[in-house]
Amino acid sequence: MQTETSLKMIGELSDAKGVSGFEDQVVAVIRKYASGYGAVREDSLRNLYIERAGNTGGRPRVQLDAHTDEVGFMVQAICPNGTLRFLPMGGWVPSNIPAHKVWVQAADGSYIPGIVASKPPHYMSEAEKTKQPAITDMRIDIGASSLEEARDVYHVRIAAPVVPAVDFFYDPHHDTMIGKAFDCRLGCAAMIHTLEALQGRQLAVDVTAAFASQEEVGLRGASVTAAQVKPDLAIVFEGCPADDTVEEGYMVQTAIHKGPMLRHIDMRMITNPRFQRYALDLAKKESIPVQEGVRSGGSTNGASIHLSNRGVPTIVIGVPVRYIHTHFGIAAHQDVLNASKLACAILGRVNGEVIGGF
Repeated sequence: MQTETSLKMIGELSDAKGVSGFEDQVVAVIRKYASGYGAVREDSLRNLYIERAGNTGGRPRVQLDAHTDEVGFMVQAICPNGTLRFLPMGGWVPSNIPAHKVWVQAADGSYIPGIVASKPPHYMSEAEKTKQPAITDMRIDIGASSLEEARDVYHVRIAAPVVPAVDFFYDPHHDTMIGKAFDCRLGCAAMIHTLEALQGRQLAVDVTAAFASQEEVGLRGASVTAAQVKPDLAIVFEGCPADDTVEEGYMVQTAIHKGPMLRHIDMRMITNPRFQRYALDLAKKESIPVQEGVRSGGSTNGASIHLSNRGVPTIVIGVPVRYIHTHFGIAAHQDVLNASKLACAILGRVNGEVIGGF
C-alpha cells in the first residue's frame, strides 16, 4: 500500500465515529479498504471477520485481532436547561474531559457539535479551582436552552453516542500523526496492511482477521470472535499507551518512532513466553525495530482470546500512542508499518510444529 493511501485510510479510520456498540462507521471504512483480501462476514455485535483468500482448511488457524471501538460517551438524560448529562464509555480521567468539542448523534443518525461545558473561573470558589471534577457534574452544551429545544429542534435522544471531535493530521516532516481513536484504529490499519501484504503468499496456516467491537467496555467483542474463529494462535494489534513523555528514561518501554511494543504482561494476561520470545528473536533477525514492555496496568483483547477454547498462545503487537484515552493521540506512521511487518514475518514462518512448541 502506498504511503498516501495508507495515511488516507488511517485518517478515515481515525475520523470515523464509533464508540462501543456504535462502530458502524468504522466497519464501513474497514470494508472499503479490506474487503478485497478475503471473504467478509459480520455477526450481531458488528464484529467483522475476513477469511484470508488462500485459506484451505485443515490447517492451524491464526486469529488476527484489532478492536473497532473508541472511548467516548453516551447521553444519559436531557436537563431542563437543554444541556446533556452523560456517561463515559470506556476509561476516562475526569479532568481530561471538560472544555473539549464533541459530536452528539441526532435522531436521524447525523452528528451535531457540542462542548463539554466548563464553569468559568469567575464563578468558581478557590476550592472548586483545585478540585478534581466529577463526570456526574459535567454537561454537554449543544446550544439548546431547554429540554424541549434539545429534543424537538436538535433531535437529541437519550442513549445517543458521543465522540470526541478531532480531525486527523499528519506531519510528513516528522512522520507524526495526530488524531482521535488511535486506540485501536492504528491496530485496525496494521491488520489491513497485513492482509494486503499476505496476498498471494503461500502460508502453512489459515488466517482470519477479526475486527472486534466493544473492547473498551470489557473486551466483549473478542469473547465472541474467539469462540467463532477457534484459533490455534493469535496476534493482537493494539494502540497502546506510550510512556516516553511520562516516565523516567530508564523506564521508557513504549516510545513513538521506536517500533511496536510487545508486552510480556498486563493486568489480565501473561503473554505466552515461548511465542513472545519467538516474535522478539524474529524481529531481531529481520531488523524490525521492536520494544518490550512489562505493564502493571491495562489489558487487551488478548485477555479474552488467550483463555478461549483450550488456551491460545497469544502476543500483543502494540503501536505506541501518546495521551491515549483522551481526545488527542500522537503516533508515528512507521510504527504502524513495522507492526504489520512483524506480523507478516511471523505468519510467513509458523506452522503446526512451531505452534505446537508454544
